[in-house]
Amino acid sequence: MKMSMKRFLVWTPRILGILFALFVSIFALDVFGAGYGFWETILALFMHLIPVFVLLIGLAIAWRWAWVGAVVFWGFSVWYFVVFGGQFPWSVYAIMAGPPLLVGVLFLIDWYYRAELRMGT
Repeated sequence: MKMSMKRFLVWTPRILGILFALFVSIFALDVFGAGYGFWETILALFMHLIPVFVLLIGLAIAWRWAWVGAVVFWGFSVWYFVVFGGQFPWSVYAIMAGPPLLVGVLFLIDWYYRAELRMGT
């Protein structure tokens, strides 16, 4: 495999992971229209952002150990299906669980090719 493709496989899951975390964080903005007071809004915002914090912590660890990224992002998909299963149309699950599954696969591919990249072959 060419070096440029290996580098692409290294950076793609990290960038997509950041973009997915930003996408999920957008859903936390609904707390501002709920009519809470200041401290209740801060608490609700923190509660809504917990999945984003978990994704970002997992992404930070996956920066060094790619297999952790696969576990974290696949875990997010499974968690989403378990918690929200059956409540929404299939398109919602495709949007919310599909991208982390893809990012997890890309992290596994990165983990597999990481040894080759370090050896410079």
